Amino acid sequence: MTNLSLLTDLYELTMMQGYFTENNHETAVFDAYYRSNPSGGGYSIAAGLAQVIEYIKNLHFEESDIAYLGDTGLFSKAFLAYLREFHFSGDIYAIPEGTVVFPREPLIKVIAPMMEAQLVETAILNIINHQSLIATKAARVCHAAGSDGVMEFGLRRAQGPDSGIYGARAAMIGGCMGTSNVLAGKLFDVPIKGTHAHSWIMSFPDEYTAFSCYAHLYPNACILLADTYDTLQSGIPNAIRVFTEMKAEGIPLGFYGVRLDSGDLAYLSKKIRKMLDEAGFPDAVISASNDLDEYLIESLKIQGATITSWGVGTSLITSKDCPAFGGVYKLAAIQNPDGEFVPKIKLSENTEKVTNPGNKTIYRIYEKESGKVKADLICLTEEHFDEAEDLRLFDPAETWKKTRLAGGSYTLRELLIPVFEQGKCVYESPSVMEIRDYCSKEKDTLWNEAKRFVNPQTVYVDLSERLYRIKTDLFNQMSRE
Repeated sequence: MTNLSLLTDLYELTMMQGYFTENNHETAVFDAYYRSNPSGGGYSIAAGLAQVIEYIKNLHFEESDIAYLGDTGLFSKAFLAYLREFHFSGDIYAIPEGTVVFPREPLIKVIAPMMEAQLVETAILNIINHQSLIATKAARVCHAAGSDGVMEFGLRRAQGPDSGIYGARAAMIGGCMGTSNVLAGKLFDVPIKGTHAHSWIMSFPDEYTAFSCYAHLYPNACILLADTYDTLQSGIPNAIRVFTEMKAEGIPLGFYGVRLDSGDLAYLSKKIRKMLDEAGFPDAVISASNDLDEYLIESLKIQGATITSWGVGTSLITSKDCPAFGGVYKLAAIQNPDGEFVPKIKLSENTEKVTNPGNKTIYRIYEKESGKVKADLICLTEEHFDEAEDLRLFDPAETWKKTRLAGGSYTLRELLIPVFEQGKCVYESPSVMEIRDYCSKEKDTLWNEAKRFVNPQTVYVDLSERLYRIKTDLFNQMSRE
């Protein structure tokens, strides 16, 4: 991976120099979290941790970096000498990639000397925000498609090569069955999928010849683009002719069918299904593209479209209706000389911007009977809970909301796991396809009501009683000052 040490906002470095000058080596706790789900959804998907790990492992300043920073005139020779020997020495905890997550809970927690914790803010947010956004969009699209396959086709519309590559990775985590991005396929060992363009058809004397040539080249991946000239009068009859000839020649067709990229997809797909079935090809795939997103796919399925494979490009790779994830990185605690973490809080006139203080962890609460997510509980790391006992939950924003879960009716799982300890990586990232399988199981723990695209049911992220009281005390103390 390219050295990303300068992939940071300038103020991270100027603050670092300030801490250096003030001889501030205090250990701090920072939380990276987000405030609302993209597209008004009921959940998000955590993604990007593997790239965060690569970034931290490779975090160092080369001589060219030192020279560049020196030329700005902003940094002292002593601070530049410190950067020359810099390496990350702290701890990082994170929620594993592919996990269903909710607003206000830390996706990543950094515990490190203030200078180190400050430096990594921008890159962590850049990586986590982007991949979590695209993984979440992919999960929504795949939910709309149901059991049908979804292919990520967005490379040419992505905002640059990195967005295309890591967006494809995130889309696979969110549930896509393959990507058109060949480099992403190589880098992440994920399936690559594709058909052909209209230009392939147009380069031949006629549509039939183009189809026949393609079918003989790729009998096990033979999806023919049927809308170059006239879908029902030309494209489908020619595709059926080629499929019939292949069968007569004794050439077995593996994955085969037709693709639509224009027109009324619901109407055309129903006509095409009938034509293919009557010709003896009931197993032929009908694939569709053409500016699809979760809302259009859901609508087409309601209309009875017989499409069984979906190619989604622009709306997926750019998360077109919600182009930013909105993750933030906030100071939560500072360690005192006795080794205790002193909680810190940020206040705001906007309730959602008030932070949760302290060195925290997260427990996911499942309904024991169904295995579905009941709520998430943010608490202090030293707190422990007995599943046999009643559990009280406090909403951090609407503080009058309190819930009591009866002992024996729920189970708990701690979400934050150690990734770095004293600067050493202690976590090995699974493969992308393994994360995809894990993500599929995670999505199954959600109630259907939380998966709705419009007005989904909220999955609450609550505070333990102890953390709730600490937050309240700090709020009251700060309000009096």
